Amino acid sequence: MQVTGLVAGSPFHRTGSRHASTDDKLATFSGGHQGDFNRRTVLAASAALAAAGGTAYAQAPVAREKGPRVWLDLDQQELDDAYDQSKYAANLAQIVKRYATNSEAVRKRLGNPQRLAYGPTPIEAVELYPARRQNAPIHVFIHGGAWRSGSAKDSAYQAETFVHAGAHYIAVDFNNVLETEGDLMPMADQVRRALAWIYKNAASFSGDANRIFLSGHSSGGHLAGVVLTTDWQKDFGLPKDVIKGGLVCSGLFDLKPARLSARSKYVAFIEDVEQALSSQRHLQQLNCPVIIGYGTLETPEFQRQSRDFAAAIKAAGKPVEVLVGEGYNHFEMPETLANPYGLLGRAALEQMKLAPA
Repeated sequence: MQVTGLVAGSPFHRTGSRHASTDDKLATFSGGHQGDFNRRTVLAASAALAAAGGTAYAQAPVAREKGPRVWLDLDQQELDDAYDQSKYAANLAQIVKRYATNSEAVRKRLGNPQRLAYGPTPIEAVELYPARRQNAPIHVFIHGGAWRSGSAKDSAYQAETFVHAGAHYIAVDFNNVLETEGDLMPMADQVRRALAWIYKNAASFSGDANRIFLSGHSSGGHLAGVVLTTDWQKDFGLPKDVIKGGLVCSGLFDLKPARLSARSKYVAFIEDVEQALSSQRHLQQLNCPVIIGYGTLETPEFQRQSRDFAAAIKAAGKPVEVLVGEGYNHFEMPETLANPYGLLGRAALEQMKLAPA
């Protein structure tokens, strides 16, 4: 198992600082001569204010009595928070809005996608942003949204990374769990059927059925894991290696803790669903290399899920790479797929043996 962080020389690494030091700012404030107004004066004044209980200082959070352990060392409140990314990403609404506006900008540059049906209902369709070459490899993306939201339309922001590098980009639409009345199984069936349709019909849009790659984020990372551990021969009569490489970002790979969390209020986590859709329990069906990415500002449970999934794949003797986005939260991580030199964008193109445009 290879574990990669953000290292010096990478586009994400910063050295030095463009900000002046405290002493520099004080010197500028006093006309270049610190005199009586110096760092010692400021520190002394700050200490005096702190000693006086000045209101400028934040109060320490009120301690909460820990309840009975529900999962690992987490009580119920801690577990619920660990499966609620809004507790760890104050800019959630801003970023999700950015997915939509950046997707609209991409459509203006690339043109509207081809919407191709993989099933009988209107939602069962994929949106194709075609490459400008024949027999091109295919990158398929499964969106997230806590199983409750998200769309192929708002997943277009990543398309240019792949289209400009010579690959088709496909975003999958499917029902959300509110529409399926809490049942994840129809959603899993839809994304599996979408991949089977893409494989069978690749030639119709000048795609190479032997070079299909998959990615997914958040609950889409969970569904991507489910797709990667599908028994293609048994369930669809297709080759077992339909997918040549997977990239799962910030996903869920064992549903047990999610079942114990507040997510059970809108997802019907019955025993059979937990077992069937926990991809970590079906690694015998995994037949391609996997890249696992997560950010250091995600919830501790989402980070643990990624690490444990990687460890399980390694223990099964299968190729896996872990990419850690230092300083990235849950919603910022998939945006690195939109940059061919970003953490995940670069990795996805390398997995497909493509070079950034």
